[in-house]
Amino acid sequence: MFARLSIFWRLALGYIAVLALVVAVNLYILNQLRVLTELGAELATYHFPAVETAKRLISSLYSQLKSDKQYLVLRDTALLKEFLQEAENFRKTLTALLEQETSQKARDLLERTRQLHEEFQTLFLSKGVEQSDRSPAALADYENRRDVLIDAMTEAINAYISFQEASVGGILSESHLRSVRAEAITRQLMMAALLLGLGLAGVASYSILRPIRRVQDQIKRIGQGQFGRPIPVTVPNELRELVETVNWMGTKLQQLDQMKSEFLANISHELRTPLTSIREGTQLLLDGIPGPLTKDQRETLTILLESSQQLNRLIGNLLDLSRMEADMLAYHFATTDLNRLIQRAVDKMRFLAERKGVKLLTELTDDRARLQEVDGPRIEQVLENLLSNAVKFSPSGAIVTVRSEPHNHGLHIAVTDTGPGIGEDDLPHVFERFYQGKSPESRAYVGSGIGLHLAKRVIEAHGGKIWAESEVGKGTIMHIVIPNRKKSSTDKTMARNG
Repeated sequence: MFARLSIFWRLALGYIAVLALVVAVNLYILNQLRVLTELGAELATYHFPAVETAKRLISSLYSQLKSDKQYLVLRDTALLKEFLQEAENFRKTLTALLEQETSQKARDLLERTRQLHEEFQTLFLSKGVEQSDRSPAALADYENRRDVLIDAMTEAINAYISFQEASVGGILSESHLRSVRAEAITRQLMMAALLLGLGLAGVASYSILRPIRRVQDQIKRIGQGQFGRPIPVTVPNELRELVETVNWMGTKLQQLDQMKSEFLANISHELRTPLTSIREGTQLLLDGIPGPLTKDQRETLTILLESSQQLNRLIGNLLDLSRMEADMLAYHFATTDLNRLIQRAVDKMRFLAERKGVKLLTELTDDRARLQEVDGPRIEQVLENLLSNAVKFSPSGAIVTVRSEPHNHGLHIAVTDTGPGIGEDDLPHVFERFYQGKSPESRAYVGSGIGLHLAKRVIEAHGGKIWAESEVGKGTIMHIVIPNRKKSSTDKTMARNG
């Protein structure tokens, strides 16, 4: 489902997911702020005023007590009015406090205070004002009953204040816990938003860049001559047309490459018959069958024979390359003395080297590693190609050396020349088919660009490796490592595709 989404929707869905989480974080923060604001408003508009009002009730109560005591001594009506006014203010304040109170416990304390205050006021009016008995005993009894009521009201109001202060403490604790929890959750949500954003960005980038890299790799493979694997069309819609175009291009190039291979195979096969006739006729002339030859005639025929042999090798390389690309080149492995193969290849190249004034030297190991399970003719063909290049690129008077030495239970062969060398830009590409180099030094020696590619395919078919070391102006070393294969009963008849 995700693979069929366009690049726009992949990016849009990622942004929407991150935005949704950020919005959720903001909504959570706003909700916590609203709750904290409500708790603060409750403290400011209810609990703190309630505590202050209760404290005023205590002050009012003590004012009434003071007026009570003064009236009992002075019997002044002004003091009586002051008591009654203070008592009325006390009732009004207590009633207002009762009306706004929602807690049942707090209402019970205030209601008890109201009842006790009514008893106190009734006691004052009946015993303190109207009673005619002014004896010390009666006065002492009144004061005792009055003080009990005053203490009870004070205790109830203080209990109400303690209740409100405990509520304030609870609200402050809750606000602190909410703040801490909100901070922790907000941090976690922001971290989750960050990780989600990075994850979605990574997924979106990977899902977009992966097909682009596959297209890039496919174009590189096409550039290297590998046309066979199309890109699966599981890409965003915006890249679908590009992928289809690259696949179409690869298919067309594969068809052209196949046509070219078939043409090379056919033309190479057709060339071999007349070339064989030319070579055999030249050899007959050199052998003096038709009659004796002059020195100039023999030299001309020798050049003609040499050229025909070189052309024959080139045609053989073309045929082998065509078989390799068609997976039809067979390898027949047998125990072979590689030193003998090297020496035979050197002997074949010696005439060409002498004509150019190049000296061929061999430094071969006596180790048993030279005995390998290989396809002898194919390895000899590789050595001939390497020696032919070394002689061709070496100036007159140069030395070409072939060395062999043991290497990890296998054999390492090095062909060294003192030619112009290979430029840094050309060196990574010398084993590519039909590559002839871009530097002026390489362009000075025209070749087919087949020999080294063919050598690489043959050596890799043996499980070995081939590489080049070169420095411009100092020469080139071609390295071959042929591993020691375990001999099996089917080696002599086994065919391995190149």
